[in-house]
Amino acid sequence: MKGFEIVDRRFARFVLDNAGLEELATGFRWIEGPVWMGDWGCLLFQDLPNDRTMRWTEGVGGRAGGVSVYRSPSGYANGQTRDPSGRLVACSHLHRCLFRTAFDGGVTRLVDRFEGRRLNAPNDVVARSDGSIWFTDPVYGLLNDYEGRRQTSEQPPAVYRLDPGTGEVRVAAGDFAGPNGLAFSPDEKRLYVSETGDQSKDDPAQFIRVFDVSPDGTRLAGGDVFHKIAPGYCDGMCVDEEGCVWSSAADGVHCLSPKGDLLGKVLVPHRVANLTFGGLLRNRLFIAASRTLYAIYLNRRGAGFP
Repeated sequence: MKGFEIVDRRFARFVLDNAGLEELATGFRWIEGPVWMGDWGCLLFQDLPNDRTMRWTEGVGGRAGGVSVYRSPSGYANGQTRDPSGRLVACSHLHRCLFRTAFDGGVTRLVDRFEGRRLNAPNDVVARSDGSIWFTDPVYGLLNDYEGRRQTSEQPPAVYRLDPGTGEVRVAAGDFAGPNGLAFSPDEKRLYVSETGDQSKDDPAQFIRVFDVSPDGTRLAGGDVFHKIAPGYCDGMCVDEEGCVWSSAADGVHCLSPKGDLLGKVLVPHRVANLTFGGLLRNRLFIAASRTLYAIYLNRRGAGFP
C-alpha cells in the first residue's frame, strides 16, 4: 500500500487506502511539540530554533486557513500539552522551566528547580487526568545555542512528576541518560518514555521504556525496554484509544501494539520529531517532521483529553 508499510496484518485496518499523507506547511527550521487545540480549531507547534510557537488553522467554509505566529519569542519552547482544564502547558529550554498559559493569556511558571538547583531543559510533557504533570528533563537544550542557550547542567537527567495543586515536584525515574518523549496508556496505568541516550557518545542506548503507574498515580515501577525503533530512534510519541503507541522514527511513524510489536509504518519523507492526534474526531495524525508539518487521516482515534 503506497505511503505505508504493513508489517502485521492488523495494521491494514488502521490505515485508509484513500487517505494519503498531506503536507500542511513547510519552511521552518526544526518543528516540535504539536498539540491539538480543539476548542480553537487549530494545531499549535514549535518552530524551535526560530524561538516561536506557530498556529496552523485549516480553511473552512470560505474562511482562510494557514500558519500564523502564536507566540514569539517562545523561550525556545519544546514539548507541550493541555491539562485536564484545557490550559496549555509547555517546556522551555531557555528558561529551564515548565510554564502554563491561562485562558486569558496569562503565563505562570510552574517549576524551574528541584531541591534548590535549576532544571536542565525540560523537553516533553504530558498531563494525567488527576491533574498531575509529568515531564522529561534531559540536557539536550543546554548543549548549544541553536535550540536554546549553552548553559551548565545542575541536575542529572530525569523524569519528574509535578503536583500543580501543592507545588510538589519529585523524581519519578532517574535512571536515564536522555529521557525524551512520553505518553500515558489510555487507562493511565502505564507510562511510556523514550530513552534517546547520551548523544555525545558514539553508540548511545536508544529505546522506548514502559513503566507501571502506582494505583494512586504518584509513582512508577518497572521501566523495562518496550521497543527499539529502527531506523533512528523514538523522539516523541502518542497513543491511540486502543493502546497502540505511535512513535517517531527516521523513516516516518511506527505503530506499535500494546505488547511492543511493530505493526506497520506511515512513511514520511523527512525524519519525524513528534506527533499527536487531533481534528474533530481525533482521527487525524499531525506529524512534525524536520522543516515540514504533515497530517494523515487514520482509522484510529487518539487517546486522552480534551
